[in-house]
Amino acid sequence: MRQVVLDTETTGLEPAQGHRIIEIGAVEIIDRKLTGRHFHKYVNPQREVDDGAFEVHGISDQFLADKPLFDAIVEEFVTFLSGCELIIHNAGFDVAFLDHEFARLPGPHRNVAQLCSVTDSLALARHKHPGQKNDLDALCRRYQVNNSSRTLHGALLDAEILADVYLLMTGGQTALFGSLDNTAQAPAEVMDALTAQADRAPLRVIEPSADEAAAHHQVLDYLDQESGGSLWRRVPSE
Repeated sequence: MRQVVLDTETTGLEPAQGHRIIEIGAVEIIDRKLTGRHFHKYVNPQREVDDGAFEVHGISDQFLADKPLFDAIVEEFVTFLSGCELIIHNAGFDVAFLDHEFARLPGPHRNVAQLCSVTDSLALARHKHPGQKNDLDALCRRYQVNNSSRTLHGALLDAEILADVYLLMTGGQTALFGSLDNTAQAPAEVMDALTAQADRAPLRVIEPSADEAAAHHQVLDYLDQESGGSLWRRVPSE
């Protein structure tokens, strides 16, 4: 199974108001393993970056001035996405911006839904952890994913972090019952459970008293009379 974890940075919050994508970052997962392949491009939006957006990602108009336009990178991007399961945190936001960029291009209309399926990891996190904070930073704390280098948002860095979070969030049972190699990346609660099982003392065996054994056999005698033979008589004693 091929999955791509993606994030974007933009000039603002609303494509309907003319805001554009300025960075795309995506990493590839095949059979729940990061392959090392990635897609990363900065894009000249042909408009100014809003002050509020700049405070989030720190990408300036001057930095973007010599970057390619979206139409110059779109075919490489489409090739990277085609046929995958696309995983995005708060997918509606990024998909709306991507579809807006596709709609601006000449030629046959394309959109994300034509290229791949989409899984919203934010919706998945809300279902798995209802009533809790489920932004990427909160999930990093919950699953002990190191995001210390995330002082500003960046599309490729956020995609890499989300990939780690997604694999942990969807792989708890694998960590419990899979190979021991998987436990190194297991969430804290899984590791605590494994440690508790390893450290637990053997269960104490309490033998019945003579009176209790006699009472038990009286019950079996009664069952033999009523049913023609109790199954308990057939259980071998250790």
